Amino acid sequence: MPAVFAAAVVAAGVSNAATWVYAANADSQDISVFQLDRAASQLKPVATVPVGGTVMPMVVSRDKKFLYIASRSQPFRVTTFAIDSNTGGLKKLGEAALADSMANIDLDPTGKWLFAASYGGNKITVNSIGNDGLVGAVQQLIRTAPNAHAIHADASGRYVFATSLGGDNLSSWKFDPASGMLSANEPPLVNVSPAKTGPRHFLWDKAQKYVYLLNELDGGVDVFAYDGARGGMSHLQRSTVVPPGFSGKVWAADLQIAPDGKFLYGSERTSSTLTTFKVDGATGRLQVVGQTPTEKTPRGFALDSSGRFLVAAGQESHGVSLHAIDSATGLPGAGKSQPAGKNPNWVEIVDF
Repeated sequence: MPAVFAAAVVAAGVSNAATWVYAANADSQDISVFQLDRAASQLKPVATVPVGGTVMPMVVSRDKKFLYIASRSQPFRVTTFAIDSNTGGLKKLGEAALADSMANIDLDPTGKWLFAASYGGNKITVNSIGNDGLVGAVQQLIRTAPNAHAIHADASGRYVFATSLGGDNLSSWKFDPASGMLSANEPPLVNVSPAKTGPRHFLWDKAQKYVYLLNELDGGVDVFAYDGARGGMSHLQRSTVVPPGFSGKVWAADLQIAPDGKFLYGSERTSSTLTTFKVDGATGRLQVVGQTPTEKTPRGFALDSSGRFLVAAGQESHGVSLHAIDSATGLPGAGKSQPAGKNPNWVEIVDF
């Protein structure tokens, strides 16, 4: 372990069985590492790990051994880091080329394939991942409608969807985990209306009964019933992350669901707010609970595995805030701000 990092770990007073928070800082080209101290409701700075390039989207392997970080500046690449469960430390293992600047990366359920979506390149790709956790070459490249933004597989790994912010749709794909190949599903698109709303981020509930989709340009949150047998979606409801009385230009960003599925959260950058929704367990429908101020321009945020804490990154505040969540209402409390690097935009939380 490098001496500087070791000193930071000792200074932070970290211990075994910890929770680590990673914030990707695009402009300082590094990762801020924090320890989440739940007892003290505090984020403790641990270290800054240089990566190089405009680091943005990240994803953690399901066995929590690896952190994958994509750079959106040339040379476009994904870097594999090994996670030290005792210290939160990151050890660089290798890099692999990506086909473009990727707005989002994710893994299939087997952990053997890395999906990526390119906003500027209008494409999605699949890279292989070896048994050593290292990302390999591009396996497949598919052109999409304008501004691909997010790509995720459902829990079965049989179906993959990707948003097109400029095309107002999600493309729908069958996935073969043996070959790592995508093929068009039927129907091949899930259209989102009204037009020009900008489908951005989406996720499933834990039971895979519903899909929640955040639209960047109008702040709408669409609820779909999900048919896991054929990878189909049917629209149920439309809500919004836009605060009441807000008159600025909407710039919605991220969407996360509580581990127990009772609450859904969305961020809106212009108002610098987090919106809390109560989820009806029987129908999947949403009810707005309220808004909470957070870091300026909250692009990305994450919840810990207990559902008791939310960490939001502020692109323009260059900080991250820790919000304790009220278990009864689901509302995040006032944030405790902590400096990060320049332009923090993505957050991952890993429990050991």
